[in-house]
Amino acid sequence: MNIAILSTYPPRECGIASFSKDLKDNIAKMGKNVKILAITDNGANYLYPAEVIFEIKQDDREDFIGAAHFVNDSFIDVVIIEHEYGIFGGMDGKYVLDFAAHLKKPFILTTHTVLPSPNFRQKWILRGLGSAAAGVVCMTERSAELLWSIYFIPKDKIYVIPHGVPHFTQKSREKLKEIYGYTGRTIVSTFGLIGPGKGIENGIKCIGELASRHPDILYLVLGETHPSLVKKYGETYRESLISLVEHMHLENNVEFINHYLSLDELGDYLYMTDVYMTPYPNRNQAVSGTLTYAVGCGRAIVSTPYDYALEILGSGRGLIAKSTNNHIELASLIENIIDSPTLKRSLEERAFKLGKTMAWTNVAKQYINLLGLVIQSGVRGIEYGSVLQVP
Repeated sequence: MNIAILSTYPPRECGIASFSKDLKDNIAKMGKNVKILAITDNGANYLYPAEVIFEIKQDDREDFIGAAHFVNDSFIDVVIIEHEYGIFGGMDGKYVLDFAAHLKKPFILTTHTVLPSPNFRQKWILRGLGSAAAGVVCMTERSAELLWSIYFIPKDKIYVIPHGVPHFTQKSREKLKEIYGYTGRTIVSTFGLIGPGKGIENGIKCIGELASRHPDILYLVLGETHPSLVKKYGETYRESLISLVEHMHLENNVEFINHYLSLDELGDYLYMTDVYMTPYPNRNQAVSGTLTYAVGCGRAIVSTPYDYALEILGSGRGLIAKSTNNHIELASLIENIIDSPTLKRSLEERAFKLGKTMAWTNVAKQYINLLGLVIQSGVRGIEYGSVLQVP
């Protein structure tokens, strides 16, 4: 089985890149040959590893066509397209359709964003890709419902495969706090590439509600600013967060860990965390890799009510606010966990139980089974007609 993945890829710092690296590594561990068609952002010059066999400049439409021809003439049996509107060139990432239209090998589509109210172009792109794909992967039942009800993808093409969880070595919370200098602190954390869509402002305000009653509380904002945001605006967003901390006199209660975290370092921070918080403001967010990692480490989690959190944290696996922007409500939920060791332990146990089913080894097996079916059938979806043309 020879597989190519069309995606962003490390050293590009991007959530989809991390996902694709994990997927590639875990499929390769099972004896499959996996190569990468890497999408490079404007002006970047990445030193890619050997598995990258074709580099596509994000805003160069001809590169997407060239990549398809390259695959057609190669040993590749099947392609996985990792779809996120923002990583492909053209309006709403429409250049990915040029790749699909010229590709003669079967492909499956992994959907990282499934919008419930897409604009015309967004709907056309995802519908076109789904129609041409031999299979469409999503990560929640909610996304599966949207794929057939909004984008008209046939139900028999849709496969729900969860976001994978890396293997983290479990460590003592108190020992880690001692090593990192946080002994005696109650740690709340949020991690990921920082940007306005993460709701960090609400997280900081939430800590402001708690600091007077819990002076030992410490909110760790883990991760650097998203590189694309830095290119356009510099560090103005992070500076605004720092100003908010200073305005609220929370310098002793909020700390920014401003660099890209290695997997080992991330595991340490998650395992020392008492409460993991995702204060995301986007109600329609279909997937969160950061929340998945926290579940995998068995953390007590508090979240705003976006689609992914509602599904993953249901059945008592986490505490979910009713509003996406009510920091007082988030603070109340965090305080419930701080004040109840029994509740905290119950949330951690239930999250950890789910996390074991989402281990990357299990997820990779599901992808391999699907890819095997696609190769065996020897078909892709509809041929390249008008559905792959978009205004």
